[in-house]
Amino acid sequence: MCFARHSSATRYQNMKKQLLGIGVVFCIGCLEHSGAMHVLAALPVQWEVSEGLQAPESVYLDEPSGFLFVSNVGTGGATAKDGGGFISKLTPDGKMVEPKWVAGLNAPKGLRSHGGTLWVSDIDRLVGIDIAQGRIRQTVEVEGAQFLNDVAVDEDGAVYMSDMLANKIYRYKDDRLSLLAAGDHLESPNGLLVHGDRLAVAAWGSGIQDDFSTKILGRLFSLSLDGKDKRLITPEPSGNFDGVEAVGDKGYLASDWVAGKVFFVSPDGAKRLILQLPRGAADLGYLPRQRLLIVPQMLENRVTAFRFPVGKN
Repeated sequence: MCFARHSSATRYQNMKKQLLGIGVVFCIGCLEHSGAMHVLAALPVQWEVSEGLQAPESVYLDEPSGFLFVSNVGTGGATAKDGGGFISKLTPDGKMVEPKWVAGLNAPKGLRSHGGTLWVSDIDRLVGIDIAQGRIRQTVEVEGAQFLNDVAVDEDGAVYMSDMLANKIYRYKDDRLSLLAAGDHLESPNGLLVHGDRLAVAAWGSGIQDDFSTKILGRLFSLSLDGKDKRLITPEPSGNFDGVEAVGDKGYLASDWVAGKVFFVSPDGAKRLILQLPRGAADLGYLPRQRLLIVPQMLENRVTAFRFPVGKN
């Protein structure tokens, strides 16, 4: 995600006429699927919600509870410690259940759950929320953190956090916080996802400019879960990447916040544009059973779900 909110009412109206008015958005390219090549002609809009949202940054489905959770940075901006951030609770078909399900956060971003706890990054701390009770039950201060962004969790319950501005990735397990990896080779890490036995990383890029673009674009890459082995997914610098989700073993979905684009990245690193949205396409979610790609549009104060016909058979 990025650092500030700007009014985009005119752009929103134009994009809404262009995209939602016809009920679909364009998709280009072919995706490899079960050994055959299938062309995606369009991504129909399934639902959209804006009620109660304020700079939505991340969306995540907690399968045990059956609810979607959306982190809202709030009106203060992505680094404001003002208690104005909150988490919204929705159904998977886009119905708002509770706009401020958990409030009093600062600028919450990444979301991921394990064992009944929803883990949320919140600038310089990791917050654990009891999903059943809807209340904060744990706060982990991350000393020296500059801009905690996304969160990932492995099957053992270890929580991984990216610090985009500090070029660091942390690990939290069994009440112990440790530094998993640090350095320029992380390319300003943003999105995180545990995929198999590795950590997929969506990097923002190097040399952040005033308009939040970068001198060098970021790449998708993966790290071993001990942080020592880096392997490129996209060989070339490819975008100011925010969210990343796996589409089974077929590839990845990745959002570019600055360009407002969503890409499908095949296992060989080939990148294809599937959505063009306004600037601010943030930490997306993918629901394979429902075949839904869900994109928080941070500067537009809305979350949109698109039908994405590649997933589990």
